[in-house]
Amino acid sequence: QVQLVESGGGLVQPGGSLRLSCAASGFTFSSYAMRWYRQAPGKERELVARISSAGGSTNYVDSVKGRFTISRDNAKNTMYLQMNSLKPEDTAVYYCNTRIWSTDYWGQGTQVTVSS
Repeated sequence: QVQLVESGGGLVQPGGSLRLSCAASGFTFSSYAMRWYRQAPGKERELVARISSAGGSTNYVDSVKGRFTISRDNAKNTMYLQMNSLKPEDTAVYYCNTRIWSTDYWGQGTQVTVSS
């Protein structure tokens, strides 16, 4: 079955960096686009970044452009989100996602807290 497992979250000061990972299994990872979403308390889940199946195309929400970088290693079945210059408003649970035959699959999420 499809499994997505996020890791790498934590507490970081404003201006700091974190690298999230999403380990995938149960499907042909290299055939599907992948996404990072986040959900802050009291807010709707928001698409943060998307990467194409081969990694050649990426898209970001405006609020993270220039600070976050999405990438993937298809040999390791893993997706990453490098987050630099973190701000308090980046505080959220971050989820990885893929869509297979119109079905969305989600990981359990990893908490990112940006605070001094």
